[in-house]
Parts: sequence; structure tokens; C-alpha cells
Amino acid sequence: MPEKKPLNDRILAVNAQKLRFTFLNFGHFVDHLFMLIFAKAAFSAGLSFGLAKDGAYAEMIPYGIPSLVLFGACAPLAAHLADKWQRNGMIAVFFIGIGVSAIATSFAQTPLQMAFGLAAIGIFAAIYHPVGIAMIIQGGGKIGWRLGTNGVWGNMGVAAAPLLTGFILADYNWQLAFIVPGVLAIVTGVGFIVFVRRGRVRPPVSSASEKAMVGFTPGWPRALLAIALVTSAGGFVFGTMTFVIPRMFEVSMPELTVNVATTGLLAALVYAIAAFAQLVVGRLIDRHDIRTVLLVVAVAQPLLIGLMSMQTNLALFFSALAAMAFVFGQIPITDAVISRYVPDLWRAKILSVKLLLNLVIGALALLVARYILESGEGFDRVMVVAALTACCITGAALLLPAQRIIDENLSGTPAE
Repeated sequence: MPEKKPLNDRILAVNAQKLRFTFLNFGHFVDHLFMLIFAKAAFSAGLSFGLAKDGAYAEMIPYGIPSLVLFGACAPLAAHLADKWQRNGMIAVFFIGIGVSAIATSFAQTPLQMAFGLAAIGIFAAIYHPVGIAMIIQGGGKIGWRLGTNGVWGNMGVAAAPLLTGFILADYNWQLAFIVPGVLAIVTGVGFIVFVRRGRVRPPVSSASEKAMVGFTPGWPRALLAIALVTSAGGFVFGTMTFVIPRMFEVSMPELTVNVATTGLLAALVYAIAAFAQLVVGRLIDRHDIRTVLLVVAVAQPLLIGLMSMQTNLALFFSALAAMAFVFGQIPITDAVISRYVPDLWRAKILSVKLLLNLVIGALALLVARYILESGEGFDRVMVVAALTACCITGAALLLPAQRIIDENLSGTPAE
């Protein structure tokens, strides 16, 4: 009988780790879902505020920019608070804060009031990436697979935003599109607090390479420079694609449908299916040279986005799906590089700076998109600009050290 207790403890520990991972993954889902509700609801909200139908979407875009800026700008503060206080506590604040902010946004009576609500969402959304991703990376081991899985959850949030919002808009109003996920986030936050207070939340046991990393790995300045360049160009592309595609489908699929719920479903399918590319990339970077994987992903992006810019109707759907698979597939790569060069003590800080850079550039992408659309050009021109920007990722990928050099740095001995 006595020997059963350790076995039970091990089973409980494994189950607690799985539940911890599930909460963190769902947090990534929530983060991206909330940041993109406005992308689908902007047009309907603009009409309810009295804006003209022809210009409602373009006029509403600037009111979402402060949210994106704060999403990145507040990330370093979130990382600092997590290091000074605790990561679990910050995740609980994230869930409850973002839920309350979304519900508050639903009470907006003017575009400016909505901008304040969206800004509050951005502040709490800033917590997840520097804190949650640092917790996902913690422990070493098959980081690529964990990041890929976590990335799929995040992009399912991207997919759920136009789907959930579109169906709510079809039968109800834009306010409910913020209230429903807001309540869900608050309930999840309360559940996470209960889970933490039971005392079984523990970080995973560190792998040998993780234990051996006592400081920055040699070559880290070059690696972080490459990450900064990939993040900048990738942030512009990601911001453009995730914000514009739902509205682009509404405008460019006249032979298929003009129903807001159906176009939302089609955009959701693109994001949901493309998200699984991160599992493939996660597996590849656990087994192969990260630089080679990134180069393949980088070269494909401008080609496929450029192709997408020339399509309409069903061809637009499939070309968008192919392009988004490579855009999403890039996401786990930079975080995996950070895990190999940056010790756990510094990861939340580095991840926060990465997010800040990514989202400031993402906000710039919205300004560029608005300028192009207001100048009379179409969504095809927006995609061309995104494709040209994606070309920069290839050059950034060449800066990364080869896998052999990374292995030497991690082991401290020359690789065979």
C-alpha cells in the first residue's frame, strides 16, 4: 500500500502539468480572439455610430490602433511585474482583465469611447505573450512541438474571431460580440485562480541543456538581431493579413457570397487550417536546422501573398489559405531561437521586447492599409505591399547561425 502514494503523486503531477498547459494554451486562444473581434465588428460598429456605409470600415480602423500599440507597449511592464511578483498571478490578471475590458467596450456609444475600451483590451492582452510563452518554453525538451501546439491554439483564436463575431453580427449586434467572449474569459480566470490555489501548479522539470544554460549562449547578439528583423517584417505581414482578410473576403467574393456570417466562416477556415502549419514547423525545428526551415518559410511568403493579391472568389480563398500557412508557420521559429540563446531569467523580458516591436510594426501595417484604401486603391495593393515586406524575412533568416553552431553553443563542445 505505501508504494501507491508516490505513484498517485506522479499521476497527479502529470495531470496538473497537462491542465497547466491547457490553461496556457487557452490563454493564447483568448489573446488573439479578443484582439481581432474589432477587425470583424468595425464595419457594423461604424454604421451604428452613424458613419457612412462607404467609408465606415476605413474610418473605424484608426480607433483600433491604440489597442495594438498598447498590446506591444505594455508587454515590457507585464514582463517586469511577472518577474517581481509571479507568472501565475499575471496570467489570472490577464484572463479577468481582458474579459472585463471587453464587456466595458460593449457599452461604447461613440468611436472614441470604443477606442478607450479597445485600448484597455490591448493593455491586458499585452500580458500573455511575454509571460505565457515564457512559461511554455520553461523546462527545455521538445520546445518546438510545445510552441507549435501553443501557436495552433493562438491561431484558432485568430480563426474564431471572424467566425464568432460574424455569426453574432448576423443575428444580433456588435456589442454582444464583445460580451460573450468577455464572460468566458472571466470564468476561465476564476478557474485558473482555483487551480493555482490548490498548490499543484509547478513548472516542468528542466532538461539537461536547460539546466546547463546559466547565461546567454555565445552568438546571442547575432541571433537576437535576426529575430528583431524577422519580427519587424513578420509583424507587418501578420498584422496586415489577420486584420484585412475578413473584410477582403466580404469585398472580393461576390460570386460566392456577400453574407457577413459566411465570409466570417471562410476567413475562420483559412486561419484555422493554416494554424496547423505550426505543428509541422514545430516538429521540423526540433529535428532540423532552424535557419533552413526559416529560409523555406520566408521565401514562400512573398510568392504566395503576391499570388493572393491577384485572386477573387474561390481562388482567393485557396491562395489566402496557402499564404497564411507560411505566415503562421513562422511564429514558433523565433521563440525557439530565443529558448536556445536566452536563459529563463531573461526570456520574459526579451519576449516582451519582441512583442513590442512586432505590434508597433503591426499597428503601422494598419495605417498603411488605411492610407492605401482611402487613396482609392483596393485590397490587392495592400497585399502587394505585404508581399514586398515579406521579402525582408529572407535576408533576416540568413543571419541566423547554422544548427551545428547552435549545438556547439548549447553543449559547450564542438559538434560532430
